[in-house]
Parts: sequence; C-alpha cells; structure tokens
Amino acid sequence: MLFPVCLAESLQYFHIMKNSFEPGLTRRWPEGLIRRTCSVAEIVSFLETTKWMDSLKPNEARLLARYLYVCEAAQGATVVQEGGLEAYLCLLIRGRVSILKQAADGTSRQLGSASAGSTFGEMSLVDEEPRSASVIAEEPSLFVVLTGQGLQDVCAEQPQLAIRVLLKVAREMSERLRRTSDALVDSSRNS
Repeated sequence: MLFPVCLAESLQYFHIMKNSFEPGLTRRWPEGLIRRTCSVAEIVSFLETTKWMDSLKPNEARLLARYLYVCEAAQGATVVQEGGLEAYLCLLIRGRVSILKQAADGTSRQLGSASAGSTFGEMSLVDEEPRSASVIAEEPSLFVVLTGQGLQDVCAEQPQLAIRVLLKVAREMSERLRRTSDALVDSSRNS
C-alpha cells in the first residue's frame, strides 16, 4: 500500500507514537523550544501568514488551531534534535533556522535553512523514525506546532479536516523531494 485510501486506513497508516508535548511530559521537549500560551484567534492569525491557509477554509483554520501549539526558540536553540523520537511538525512563523545533518566523520553539515512560512518535521508525523536532521534557530523564532498526538486527535475528532492536513503534509513532502531531486541532478552536472 503506497498511500491510504480511506480514513480508517489513514489512521492505521499514520499510527503516530504518543507525543512528548502533552502536559506532564514536557521533559522530552528539546530544551530550547518553549511553549507559549496563545488563543485560538492568535493561532489562526499566525496560520493566515502562511501557505497553510491556501488549503483551509476559515472555519477549518479555527478548528485546526485547537490542536496546535505555539512555541518559541532563542537564537542557537535546538528545535529538533537529529536522532530524537518526538513526533511534531513545525510551521515557522517568524525567524530563521538551519537544518544540520551529522556526517559519518562526526562533523555537522548544513543541508539548508528555512525562513518564515516554511514547514519542517513532517516526516516524524508519518514514519515514526528517529529525526533525520537537527534544526537550530539562527535567530529568535516563533513556530506553530502540530504534534503526533494532535494529529491523532484531529483524525479521530475531525476526519475531513484531518484529510486536508494530511494532504497538505504530503504536498510539502513531495515539494521538498522534488527540490532535492533537482539539486542532485544539478550537483551531478557540475561534477
């Protein structure tokens, strides 16, 4: 099965591990990621500054906001740790981050950077594998966060909305894969 066909298969296919963002489990958040208390209206206003609103109707944005967190990170803070098991997607609202991968020789190599409007961490919501790279805040940054548990709750409570969210995540991953493929081809031409 390449992709789930219906919601029941989606829930099974996207079996998301229990998440570390829930109350009492904050010890598993990366140390540099600090949760902010925000209203649904504030979260919607953050979403309105991104491409995610292209996929959502206003009432869907308000519904989705109930499942989201807002976090901030200081310059130099680790937002995602390579090898970590926490499942969460970050939508960067303000700031800039670097994406780093540890090489076989132990050195870190920068894979790229992301600025406001970018999404990262979506693979952790889908494959339950350890994080493939680290994300470090280059400057003070603000994120809207969808946790694995949040996605599970959306799937159970708002199935139509969950389909829109999952399609958006799939499009983000597809777009990133296309850019990576283009970069590999360009790199091989220059060799």
